[in-house]
Amino acid sequence: MPSTSDLADPKEYQKIFHWAETQKDGTIPSFATRRNDPYEYQAGFGNSFASEAVPGTLPQGQNSPRNVRFGLYAEQMTATAFIAPRHCNKKAWLYRARPAVAHQGFTDLPDNKDTEANFLPLNPRVHVSPTQLAWHPFDIPTSGEVDFVSGLKTVAGSGEPTLREGLATHVYVANASMTKKAFVNSDGEMVIVPQQGALDIQTEFGPLFVQPGEIVVIQRGIRFRVELPDGPSRGYILEIWGSQFELPELGPLGANGLANARDFLFPTAKYEISKEPWEIVYKLGGKFFKSTQNHSPFDVVAWHGNYVPYKYDMTKFVNVGSISVDHIDPSIFCVLTAKSRDTTAPLADLLIFSPRWDVASHTYRPPYYHRNAASELMGLIYGDYGGRSDAFQPGSVSFECGMVPHGVAYEEFKAATEVDPPAMRISEASMAIMFESSRPFTITDYAWNSNKRHEHEPKMWDNLVDNFSKHEKEVEELLAKKAQGMKI
Repeated sequence: MPSTSDLADPKEYQKIFHWAETQKDGTIPSFATRRNDPYEYQAGFGNSFASEAVPGTLPQGQNSPRNVRFGLYAEQMTATAFIAPRHCNKKAWLYRARPAVAHQGFTDLPDNKDTEANFLPLNPRVHVSPTQLAWHPFDIPTSGEVDFVSGLKTVAGSGEPTLREGLATHVYVANASMTKKAFVNSDGEMVIVPQQGALDIQTEFGPLFVQPGEIVVIQRGIRFRVELPDGPSRGYILEIWGSQFELPELGPLGANGLANARDFLFPTAKYEISKEPWEIVYKLGGKFFKSTQNHSPFDVVAWHGNYVPYKYDMTKFVNVGSISVDHIDPSIFCVLTAKSRDTTAPLADLLIFSPRWDVASHTYRPPYYHRNAASELMGLIYGDYGGRSDAFQPGSVSFECGMVPHGVAYEEFKAATEVDPPAMRISEASMAIMFESSRPFTITDYAWNSNKRHEHEPKMWDNLVDNFSKHEKEVEELLAKKAQGMKI
């Protein structure tokens, strides 16, 4: 295990088996964030929070007083209908130097030809394919300034944002921080998964520092800016429309396990007062617009509410699994889920595959051959992942549409069936993610025509031996006995 001092190096967290190792069996004071994380947070998924950068600023006992202290403006952000049931009502009150309405109007921005929002098959810019597809890591630009917004590339998705149900999967490749520029996704909620390089994200609610191995969720309508403290960065994005991410139900697991609510971290207020030109980029219906203003959009001095961006360290995920025989269904790897209008299937799930024990006896250990209803888009953050049918590098993307069969090559099948493997730790020093949906995906022009695209080689399954035919004589004898009414 890395020493406590080594944990100042962010890559040391990629070597630990679980976050619990950082606590050194209680011999040191426990800590909740990585050593190099510069910010303070509040904890607890689904909580209602309050934060003030200046003590005594946040109004108590009411939301909209006649006069807010220091002449601040009260502004409410509502993400659900006002009359939504209390348990799912999402809102926040912000107290700021100037309200968001203080801007100079909207103008169109040129279309980003590498992004897509309409995944309906009637769109000629998307493609349907049953082939198992994959992409080598997308290149981070080495010339020019490409920030988080201009570096967005859409891979696949389903639906269309104005219909208020669907999703898009993207990658981002960026070599520059956003300067006097903020972004607002008016279409939906995004989970951002950095794969290379940390993200220092300034939001209206305060800053979030997000590194490979962590995720961040930024909800619809929240303004944010992305800076690159480590230099060039690449990562994955799952965007959902008409739904919100939540923790999956635990069912018979009980009250604890998987991603625990206490491990989700929310920002604390930190304001910026600057009277300089700013550009705010809005994404609406998949199109990009901008507005300008002569003050910082991050001038929130205090806030309270439950509609707040958050982050999660995936090394804290509590894996569960079989301790006797057979595989448990892959829903045990679910970090976040988003409901759809189909009560029997989610719109989207975020799954992770992280270091864990593999102990089932008398069980075929590799992923069994299967066809399932879900569309699967997978990425590798760091390390190796053996469940793919080709070389799978960090930053790669792999796609399988619903009901297309997949599984390992014969050599791996043969090895797994000939010897009962011992209890062992798997996926050590590795972290992979999967964006999964009950909806069929279409592939964008950008991904379809990319020179990074390749197909899983079907020949890898050509040597799957027909072992059954080797027992033809034995089978015929058994069938003959059965036909004669003999006890077998």
